[in-house]
Amino acid sequence: MNTLAIALGFIAAAGLGWAVARARDHKHLEHQAKDLPAVDDPQFHRAMAAVMRVPFCTGNHIQRLRNGVEIFPAMLRAIEQAQHTICFETYIYWSGDIGRRFADTLVARARAGVKVTILLDWVGSIPMDDELVDHLRNGGCEVRRFHKPNWRHPSRLNHRTHRKLLIIDGRIGFTGGVGISDDWAGDAQDADHWRDSHFQVEGPVVAQLQSAFMVNWIRTTGQVETGPDYFPALKPRTDNDAPTHCFVSSPDEGSENARLAFLLAVGAARRRIRLVTPYFTPDRLARQSLAAAARRGVEVTVLVTGKKTDSRLSRLASRALWRGILEAGVEIHEFQPTMLHAKTLIIDDAWISVGSANVDERSFRLNDEANVQACDPTLAATLEADFQTDLSRSQRIDLARWRRRPASEKLLGRLATLLRSQI
Repeated sequence: MNTLAIALGFIAAAGLGWAVARARDHKHLEHQAKDLPAVDDPQFHRAMAAVMRVPFCTGNHIQRLRNGVEIFPAMLRAIEQAQHTICFETYIYWSGDIGRRFADTLVARARAGVKVTILLDWVGSIPMDDELVDHLRNGGCEVRRFHKPNWRHPSRLNHRTHRKLLIIDGRIGFTGGVGISDDWAGDAQDADHWRDSHFQVEGPVVAQLQSAFMVNWIRTTGQVETGPDYFPALKPRTDNDAPTHCFVSSPDEGSENARLAFLLAVGAARRRIRLVTPYFTPDRLARQSLAAAARRGVEVTVLVTGKKTDSRLSRLASRALWRGILEAGVEIHEFQPTMLHAKTLIIDDAWISVGSANVDERSFRLNDEANVQACDPTLAATLEADFQTDLSRSQRIDLARWRRRPASEKLLGRLATLLRSQI
């Protein structure tokens, strides 16, 4: 009876999730992208810019920050140096030491006359104490919640902002995987401290990060800011000519962008694909594209989180979907020491995509996401070194090992795949 009840619960939840997901249904890409130019070909950049509807620009500097030990000090330092504006959008903001440190620093700048605007996802910030929200508001910060429950529009609760954006004075931007929580503190030294990557961005592309924030701020508040404190003139740096842009993805606008960017990059790969994602439940076309890349001789390696995960359901659904890509020659490795939350894609040691998007159906269809993409071999080399370090602390799951999964895991995995659009 318990097993039957669990199964029926899975099916009911899957049905509800499917219904909500279809509420904004559009025509979706159904075929693999083929005959694409290489990722370092200007024609690829022109095509990507046209499809994503955002141009590439040069003269940017992107610094990779590894784990909370580097990420949080850089973000807090930038906030402390803000002179005019701070725009902060995040999915996770939880109470704890890190949450308090950020709140105190943001309040200090607000009291110094800096305009501080904070957009929190309603679902992601549920664990945040009301006292901390009051502290921010009483300290002069404008705090809003994205898509609070509304009985007139129940499906809005399923449309969340998963973006991680911090923009200081319109000149310095941050994006990546990190949330504001003690889980990210430290250096991934044990199971209680997560492994993640975040990125500090300077140059003309920061205006695109600011625009990504402003779209949801307008949607939530009805307010628009266009002055030089938000959109200053940004001079290109002379030390980097890598084509770079920031695209957004949202069910309301550009609903296929995260999925399409992934499929285009994978379809253009000639030699090597390195994918790091904590939640790996790719849809049929994404799985076919990865398998096709492996069959045409591309070295495809996927790094996902292992048993130390914050979503056992997502891991069950993920592992249930691996057969076809493993048979095609895709390598899948599970990170062992702690929760792996980084989200990076490297193609042919040149193309990189970093930001908030996971390779799952929620990111591809339901969440608001923002990713920075660039043809930047220097940054790609840094991320490749990180990838090799993480790979050395991972366990490969080959086809034989995958087939030896316990029968209970296979059953639960099949059931979990019914919910993959919601996890």
